[in-house]
Amino acid sequence: MRRFQHYACFDWSGQAVARPKGLALATIDADDDARPVLLRPHGGWSRGAALDWLVEHAQAGTDMLIGMDLSPTFPFVDAGSYFPGWSESPANARDLWALVDQICAEDEHLGVGSFVRHDQARRYFRHGKGDTGDRFGLAGTGRLRAVERHQRLTGQANSASCFNLVGAAQVGKSSLTGMRLLHRLAGRIPVWPFDPVPETGPVIVEIYTSIAARAAGRGLSRSKVRDADGLHQALGQLGAPPPAPLLAHDDHSTDALMTAAWLRHAARDEGLWHSYWNPTMLDETTRVTEGWTFGVK
Repeated sequence: MRRFQHYACFDWSGQAVARPKGLALATIDADDDARPVLLRPHGGWSRGAALDWLVEHAQAGTDMLIGMDLSPTFPFVDAGSYFPGWSESPANARDLWALVDQICAEDEHLGVGSFVRHDQARRYFRHGKGDTGDRFGLAGTGRLRAVERHQRLTGQANSASCFNLVGAAQVGKSSLTGMRLLHRLAGRIPVWPFDPVPETGPVIVEIYTSIAARAAGRGLSRSKVRDADGLHQALGQLGAPPPAPLLAHDDHSTDALMTAAWLRHAARDEGLWHSYWNPTMLDETTRVTEGWTFGVK
């Protein structure tokens, strides 16, 4: 597989505000002595600004691998449908992105309130205590994508259902906002594994920041880093020097920094790199409907 000259990570957020606190971006060059860089515009990132940043790199043809910490789809393989029993349920990932963006067309900031309130779509989500849709699925975890089931079985990660909108483990809104962004990109950047990896230009992959944290010597219970010493130690494990001093060590910024460094670190191990691009459990149905998390073998 091809190497890249630059690596980046977006720690994503579905918070329904103009500039989510949980949205962070870090980059690192391929050079051995390059340090990770936290990119933070004045006032913080908006999802619209993140889209603009991606479009700029698409237009420039930047040789960059971009990890995004979000699920690009909902489960499909387990039931043969994203939304069993709903006649509007899409047949593949790109049609899903289009449906979400269409229903949420009036939502500001690439928000997704209209989707989770939709009279049919809301039936598939857990919205809060005592408010679980009648098509949510299993009472406990909820439905999982094939890669999420595999992560749990192998102990590589502990993914939550994208249909869960409750508590610290809720990832549904961040995934839905990500689907809107991917639709708005309109194919200008290939998204692996839905698209083939081109010989040049940027590529987007789904990442899971706890996988990067584990590679940096952090266990699942210690995956979040909130101090300079912890960050520098983790980056050292990944062969990266410390970044410029940070104003604050919030776990969104440190997740983005560690994961960008992890992508570069993985690219230096030929066997590991090959296995990440060619997971044995990724079949054709899963590829076009659910995708896969980069780094899950």
